[in-house]
Formats: sequence, C-alpha cells, structure tokens
Amino acid sequence: MTDNLLRRIQVNSVRMPDCFDYPPDTRALLIESRRRAYLSAMQVVHWLPRAELPFAAPSRPELLLPVAPVDEVDFEVRPAAPAAAPSVTPAVPQARAERPKIEIPRPGSAPKPAAKPVEAEAEPPASRPAPVPPPRFALQLLRAGDCLLLVELATGQPFQSRDPSYLLLKDMLRAAGLPDAPQIIGEPVRWPLLMRGNMDQGPDAARDFVQGFIAARLEEAPCACLWLIGLPAIRFAGQADDEAYYRELKVDLLGDAWALPGLELLMDEPQRKADVWKAMRQLMARWKCVE
Repeated sequence: MTDNLLRRIQVNSVRMPDCFDYPPDTRALLIESRRRAYLSAMQVVHWLPRAELPFAAPSRPELLLPVAPVDEVDFEVRPAAPAAAPSVTPAVPQARAERPKIEIPRPGSAPKPAAKPVEAEAEPPASRPAPVPPPRFALQLLRAGDCLLLVELATGQPFQSRDPSYLLLKDMLRAAGLPDAPQIIGEPVRWPLLMRGNMDQGPDAARDFVQGFIAARLEEAPCACLWLIGLPAIRFAGQADDEAYYRELKVDLLGDAWALPGLELLMDEPQRKADVWKAMRQLMARWKCVE
C-alpha cells in the first residue's frame, strides 16, 4: 500500500514555480519613482532612454518633436516699443547724458578749502622747536683770599695735589699775591644734572643754575673779583665766549669777573701765559690789601 501511494504521488505531483526566480537582466532595473528621484538629484529634467525601459512610464510625445532652429524663433513682440518710444523718452535722459559726471568728494581725495591751507601754513610757526642737547661740563668753585675762582675741570674729576693743572693754578695765585692753597667750596658742578628725564637741561638752564650757585656763595661771603677759568665757566657764568679772554666782565648778580683760558689750554699753549700776566698786573689792585 505504501509503495503504491508513493508512486501515485510522484506521478501526479507538479513542480511549483519559483516566485523569486526573476530573469538576471531585470534584477538591476529601477522602478520609475526611484529613477525620477535620481534624475531630479542630478538636475536632469528632460531625458529620453535609448530603448524602452521596463516598468517605465510612457514618454511624452511633445518631447519627441524636432527642435525649431534659432532663426525661426518669433521675436516680433518688440515692435510695440517704438510706438511708445516718442512719448516715453523725453529730452531729460539726453540732458543727463550730456552733463559732466559729478564726483562725490571723499576724505583725502578732494582738495581742502582755501581756509584750511591758511591754517596749515600757520601751524609750522606754532610747532615746538627741536630740543637742544644739554651741554656737558664740570666746574669747581674755590676761594683764595678775597677772590672766588670758578675753574673748569677738564677731566671731570676734582683736583689732586700733584695734578699739573692744579700746580699751575697755585703758581698763578702766587703770582697774583693770593694764597696758593685755595679752599674748595662744595662739590664740583657737573652738567647735566640728570642723565635721564624730561627736565629742561639746555644751555639756558645750565647758565641759570651756575649763576644761582655762585650768587648763593657770594651772599655768604662777598669777593673782590671772580675768576672765570675755562670756556665753560666764561660761557655759563659770565655769558661770554672765548673772545672775552684776559678781559674784565660785568655780570649781573655776580659783579666783576675776569675771563681766563682753561688750565689745560695754558699748558698746551704756553705763549698765552704772557697775556695772562699782562692782564693780571692791571687787575691786581682789586684783591691786594692796601695797608
């Protein structure tokens, strides 16, 4: 029984078709909605396939018509413009075209008004003068008998007992009849006072300082004559220059003064000593005590 039943089933059985067995050429095809989405993403609006695609919508017949040439395109809509041209186009646009172009002035590009250059020309006189560099010198004040001596320190250092310039000064004092061991008054006056800063240290400030320093010493103990030895002493205490050598000066607030070359200059040019001695004999009566 069993063998007969099996044999009937095999004879009467029919092979079921495979629902998923598609032809190999249709598996990679796209459906119409997805195809249009891809074309829209690529900005392709009009397209025609080379062959009829499966599952695709039918082509639109108007796209299959031949394209008209450019020369046959109808542009006869413009003739209406010339009719309205006479009434719409007045003479104003022509006048605007003939007018010269007006440039808008910009800062720095256009010339300034006439008043501003006058002010600009008046500004340079009001500008500050260039600062004058401060002079550099060192002076030592000494007292010998009834005279004060303002001596230039060529090296900037105080006198030493064995300095040749100091020995020359002692010889000059002995020749003038004054004590040859002068008394040093205060520290040397060195200029400029400050190496840095914004304080005015020009020639005028130096002169005021030196004269004020000597005037203060004269109030403490007056003198018969002030010796100005060296060009810085003559310039900033006596308000004179090297032309005043061997001469007597009248200085405000300081009284009588005698201008002499510097000690270093007298050693370098010994012939000047004769002029010093000649002038000294004429002024010696000022400080010599008359008994």
